[in-house]
Amino acid sequence: METNRSQIDARKPAIEPSTAGGWAAVLALTLCVSTLIASEFMPVSLLTPIASGLAVSEGQAGQAIAVSGIFAVITSLFIASATQGVDRRALLLVLTALMIVSGVIVAFAPNYAIFMVGRALLGVVIGGFWSMSTATVMRLVSEDAVPRALALLNGGNALATTIAAPLGSYLGQYIGWRGAFFCVVPLAAVTLAWQFMTLPSIPSRERASGVAAFKVLRRPQVPLGMLAVALFFMGQFALFTYLRPFLETVTAVDVTTLSLMLLGLGVAGLAGTYAIGIALKHSLYGLLISMPLAMAAIAGGLVVAGASALGVAILLMMWGLIGTAAPVAWWTWVSRALPDEAEAGGGLMVAVVQLAITLGAAFGGMLFDAWGYQATFLASAALLMSSSLVAVLAARSSQAAIDRAAQSDAATAAS
Repeated sequence: METNRSQIDARKPAIEPSTAGGWAAVLALTLCVSTLIASEFMPVSLLTPIASGLAVSEGQAGQAIAVSGIFAVITSLFIASATQGVDRRALLLVLTALMIVSGVIVAFAPNYAIFMVGRALLGVVIGGFWSMSTATVMRLVSEDAVPRALALLNGGNALATTIAAPLGSYLGQYIGWRGAFFCVVPLAAVTLAWQFMTLPSIPSRERASGVAAFKVLRRPQVPLGMLAVALFFMGQFALFTYLRPFLETVTAVDVTTLSLMLLGLGVAGLAGTYAIGIALKHSLYGLLISMPLAMAAIAGGLVVAGASALGVAILLMMWGLIGTAAPVAWWTWVSRALPDEAEAGGGLMVAVVQLAITLGAAFGGMLFDAWGYQATFLASAALLMSSSLVAVLAARSSQAAIDRAAQSDAATAAS
């Protein structure tokens, strides 16, 4: 096991940017996140015109999200080893440029195959960027500012998630689905220019092998933490994916009210990503344990109060407040549990999250079709409670590791 001193040394940045310069770079990365997430979820509101324009079924068009997820998983696991020795500034700039290329290919794709190539390239960007995001932020700002910087980064995520689908639908009415996708290109170009001006040189410092992302599982608390992450995202997306049919058939709201409810959920999520930075100063594991429990209670509340539009609206805002903030806590956990292997840990985290989202949505869909929304929402609650339980075990494992390290240091000092 690494000593406390080696972990402290690993936290020290290899670069010493000014405070203003570091935060300017974080803001540039935040804009990149917003653009990336907007690109990822744009097809959600444009499936019908995409299918019509490419002469495929809506189901085939929907695979545009699945293919980006698959390539995100692959990239996140192996990018740290594949780019060993490459300056992280250069790598982030290349990934941002690749996002521009992806947008152009998708907007002008003459057929379905080329369209999917463009979406696969976007998956590479998603996996590469997110796997390095925590490690990069740790080297741009001081250690005590990392939670706030990660909250800002996830705030960009929340903002894009909130506006991507409705904005895509709105733009699609006037400039077509190709025009809607192309709108991301100039925004990505601005992002590239901002990163070029603000990102300092960030030399690669982790010596990663092809299985580096899996080697971090040897750390005592990491397997439990990753399992808790997987259960959390499975539970979250088992419910979240099927909110629209629930609101239309159970709560029986019209499209305008439904849109307002989802907007409220997104706005609450934005608030949560900024509030979590303050809360993380007090108790990381306390949040990782309590947040999924609170969301499990909300899932149960939706089953009970599903027919009440006001009650559901309030519960969804609470869901957004907690659910959008939770990833900030988990990325902070990565920065603290793996300060010397943040890229490898980030890669594994991205892979776990992407797979959990896919499994949660698929599992929730099977339950929804077979037994209705009650089964889906209660299964979501069970998964979230399981995540809380595993987080308790991870907290104990982490404390045990700290105690062992302290005993080792004491023994070394005594000798």
